[in-house]
Amino acid sequence: MKVTLLQKQDSDRITMKVLFLELEQHLKSSSGASVVAIDNKIEQAMDLVKSHLMYAVREEVEVLKEQIKELIEKNSQLEQENTLLKTLASPEQLAQFQAQLQTGSPPSSSQSQGTTQQPAQPASQGSGPSA
Repeated sequence: MKVTLLQKQDSDRITMKVLFLELEQHLKSSSGASVVAIDNKIEQAMDLVKSHLMYAVREEVEVLKEQIKELIEKNSQLEQENTLLKTLASPEQLAQFQAQLQTGSPPSSSQSQGTTQQPAQPASQGSGPSA
């Protein structure tokens, strides 16, 4: 799709150059009758610019729609994951998480696992070599 967009832009640029060259020729040989022709050429050039901009805007809208669709899907997936994690979490973990939210400290995975690891830590510290 980008190749066709580039081809369209190149085609539009060439057409614009031709129109402006014709406009320049008409200005050099300006007479009463050529004023109408100049106005027509200006209008054609403006229409070409307008159509080019509309095409570019439509392309950008399509890209943004796709990004919105992907973000909605990702959001839905994360909401489902969040619901699952809430149902699997123990009341102590939920209370600890709520406390972290209130104090503003970021939740840490080691803190949430710390309740299950704490009994094993004192035993390993006592059996280790001393300095």
